[in-house]
Amino acid sequence: MAQTKKKRSRKHRGTPAGTIERAGRPGSGGKTKAKADPKAEARQKRAERMNRPPTWRGAVNRAAIAAVVFGLLVVVAFGRAPVQGAALAAFMFVLYIPLGYLTDKAVFNFRNRKKR
Repeated sequence: MAQTKKKRSRKHRGTPAGTIERAGRPGSGGKTKAKADPKAEARQKRAERMNRPPTWRGAVNRAAIAAVVFGLLVVVAFGRAPVQGAALAAFMFVLYIPLGYLTDKAVFNFRNRKKR
């Protein structure tokens, strides 16, 4: 019976660490540009994000998500009326905003002091 799949024309060479080194694309003459290391890119993006000071907008977004989850838990897990869940969620939203901002600010200041 004839083979239906085309066999690969080049061998993938594995290293002892388990990574696979592949040869360049045919016809490129070995002139392919090396791509940036994805882990290094991720590290750089994370460092940039951690160096940004906290904002009230971020605190409001996080508080909104937490309040919605809290309200749903009150209704579903504790069997309260949806009106009670909404009222508690609104109260928690107002409470979470300054708490979230102050926590972010404290962590940001701690990291900056640690860096120096």
